[in-house]
Formats: sequence, structure tokens, C-alpha cells
Amino acid sequence: MNFDEKSVVALLKRLVETPSPSGYTNEVMQLIASEFEKMGVPCKKTNKGAVIATLEGKDTSRHRLLTAHTDTLGAMVKEIKSNGRLKLTMIGGFRWNAVEGEYCKIHTSCGRVISGTILMHQTTVHVYEDAGTAKRSADNIEVRIDEKVTTADETRSLGIEVGDFVSFEPRFEVTNSGFVKSRHLDDKASTALLLELVRSLKEQGTELPHTTHFYISNNEEIGYGGNSNIPPETVEYIAVDMGAIGDGQTSDEYTVSICAKDSTGPYHYELTRQLTSLCKEGSIPFKLDIYPFYGSDASAAIRAGFDVRHALFGPGIESSHAMERTHIDSLKATSQLLHAYVNAAMID
Repeated sequence: MNFDEKSVVALLKRLVETPSPSGYTNEVMQLIASEFEKMGVPCKKTNKGAVIATLEGKDTSRHRLLTAHTDTLGAMVKEIKSNGRLKLTMIGGFRWNAVEGEYCKIHTSCGRVISGTILMHQTTVHVYEDAGTAKRSADNIEVRIDEKVTTADETRSLGIEVGDFVSFEPRFEVTNSGFVKSRHLDDKASTALLLELVRSLKEQGTELPHTTHFYISNNEEIGYGGNSNIPPETVEYIAVDMGAIGDGQTSDEYTVSICAKDSTGPYHYELTRQLTSLCKEGSIPFKLDIYPFYGSDASAAIRAGFDVRHALFGPGIESSHAMERTHIDSLKATSQLLHAYVNAAMID
């Protein structure tokens, strides 16, 4: 297979620059559906807003399903403060220090988008002695709106209200050394790779050994993304999601990371072994790893009671849920494993 780096990176940039905190994903899911339509691949939208595309294979009795998610971390307006600034509530599992100082957008219910900056209330060192030591918490974090407001009523006059969604500026960048830096590579990097996989299969006229579904979910960060609408013929369920990097981990930014176990328990042993075998046979650089504080759409499907073999792999992502980074090499390795897997016969 030929890895189309330019195409993947261009699509990834479009995805991360489309705001989509969990619960506010209509725009990005429309983008996904339009991409499938351009390829001539039929897709359907679930009641929860996910998009599922299908390629029929030689064996129509035993299906595969691969999923990635486009929803991201974000926030909602919890309170409009008396000084006109905003108090936030988190969407997804991040830490306030990971977004302190970040530019953001407030998406009002009337359709207006207003920019701002996420800051500690005690930011000014010339005024607050505890500027560096005050707890980074929902009580101290606020949004400074880029409008002339000093009261709650003035902020409300802009159309901002409790419950409005807040997205974080991604700051997408590709370096000359091959690194991709951006917020929300989890899991838009995998989404771009799945879309590129489908495009490649369609262009080459490849007939897969098994009917395969491509499930782009939109609620993974809050725990219930790909846990429904799974065709009853599905035997294998692969979550394509980020590899966690840090102390005690084997995953890195240059290989595909295959997860043997996360916080929900072990993944399917034989299916995981097949993935590692495909890497060895195809000389695909990989790392086998365990993620201690992690759950995927595949594990959500298992918890929902689906009788499927589940596995998880994806690009290694540095500094997850903060300013994330990966390398083109990791994207390429993940793409190679995707192609090898969907073209391989299903294990008995």
C-alpha cells in the first residue's frame, strides 16, 4: 500500500479545526458524511449522531467493524459571573492546567461564535500573590471574553447563556521533522486514517474478505460512543484510538500501538495476537502496551452486552488530553496495520 501523507494530513487538519466537543458534533459529522458520499460509499446516521459506512465483502455472514471518534474534549458555560466572565464545566477527562491560557470559542445557541481566553482568575502576578500557587479548579478558571463586557447582563446581551458549548483552539502544525502537533489528535488522527483507508480501498476496487463497517462515533469522550447500532453479524470490533505514552509505557510516536489491556480489562487475546502477527509479517513497526487509565468504544460495546471480539490499536499520541503530538511514522504504521487487518481472513 502507498501511504498518502499529504491527503491524510490535509484531512486531519480539516477535522481538528472543526469544533466538536462531545455533545456539539453536528458540523464535524456532516463533514464525515460528505467525505463518504464523495467516495460513493453509502452511510447512515444513528439517532445519537454517529455515522456508519459499509463496504460489502466476500463473506457477508461474519462482519467486521472498525471505529474511531470525532468528539473531543471541551467545556460548557456553567455560570455567567458578575464581572461578565464565564465559569466552565468540563466535557471529558482533562485537567484545567492543560487548557489554562488557551484561546477558545463560545458557541451560542443563537448561532453566534465569540472568541475568548481560558485563564485563572488570579492570573495577574502584579495583583495576586498566589498567581502561581492557586489551585487550577473550576472555581478559579474563567473565560475572558473578547467583547466589551463588565457585567453578567452585558455578557447575556451577546447571546451567551448557561449551557453554551466552548471549544478549544487546536493550533494544528506539522513540523519539518515530521511531527504533527495539535489538540484533539485523540481521536481525529484515527478518524482521518479510517477515511483514507476507505478512500484507498474504493479507488483500488479492493473486495474485502468480510463485510466491514466503518463507525465514526461522536460520544466516546463521555463513555457511550460506539456502544449501539452494531450490526448483529459483527464478529470483530476494532477501536482505532490513540496509544498512551508516558512512564512505564512502551508506546511511542513512531509506531502503531496495540493495547492488550486498559482500565476495563484485557482485550480479546486471539484477535490481539492476530494484530501483532500481521505487524511482524508485514514488517510494520509496533508496540504492545497496557493503558492504565483508559477506555475505548470497543470496551463500551462489551459493557453494553455485545458478543464481539474486541481489540484496540492506533497511533501513539504524546501528552494526551493536553497539547498532543504524534509523528508521520506512527500514522503510517497505523495505516499499514489497518490495510493488513481488513484484507486478512478472520480468525476462526
